[in-house]
Amino acid sequence: MAGHSKWANRVHRKTRQDAKRSRVFSKFSRAIMVAAREGGGNPDHNPTLRSLMDQARAVQMPNDNIEYAIKRGLGEVEGVEFEAVRYEGYGPGGVAMLIECVTDNNQRTVAEVRNVMSKRDGKLGGAGSVTWMFEQKGVITVPRDGADYDTVFLTAAEAGAEDFVEDDEDYIEIRTALEDFHVVREALQEADIPIERAELSMIPTSTVPVPDDEAGKLLRLLDDLDEHDDVQHVYANFDISDEAIEAFAAEND
Repeated sequence: MAGHSKWANRVHRKTRQDAKRSRVFSKFSRAIMVAAREGGGNPDHNPTLRSLMDQARAVQMPNDNIEYAIKRGLGEVEGVEFEAVRYEGYGPGGVAMLIECVTDNNQRTVAEVRNVMSKRDGKLGGAGSVTWMFEQKGVITVPRDGADYDTVFLTAAEAGAEDFVEDDEDYIEIRTALEDFHVVREALQEADIPIERAELSMIPTSTVPVPDDEAGKLLRLLDDLDEHDDVQHVYANFDISDEAIEAFAAEND
């Protein structure tokens, strides 16, 4: 898993830095609309919606925008209809990829995603081709310099955390079962432990090693997909060294 968590944290930091850009708010609005339509507008009974609302607030999205997106999803306000779609495929080196999008035109989006993939030596596959390589988990990251490790570990473990990942020297990553995600997050908050990232994520059950000299091609593909307006999340089962990620970030951030 080396490098995978560090990459996710890099994407999160970029999102935080780009918070004032309308593209970030637009992505959250679309996702919130779909989550409210599919699971209801009460975040206490809709964990996906609750997670999205927390993430949107973390990038300082106004509450009025969040509430408006929920109303749009519930049909209380008229507007363009969006749907959640997931594309599956393979990136350079045979890396499995899940690409989650929210779109008002599936045919347009799939054509554009296919084009992005093909330019970076990737290709889309059929439904179910790679989903089986991932499982949904809650992911919470805590800055290492923000809290005592033993306190973080005991607080999260007692609340039901499943695993702790320490690949990133700057963060402790806590993983939970879907049903325990909010319980663990709230336990950390009550203990005044700072949280950098908290979201529901698709975690690969195994990884594919990518040599340093080929890592740039895959990382550029991930960046290109993340820049697409319809793309919400990209999950991939790569194993890339920290050095390759740091070198790529230094050249492209």
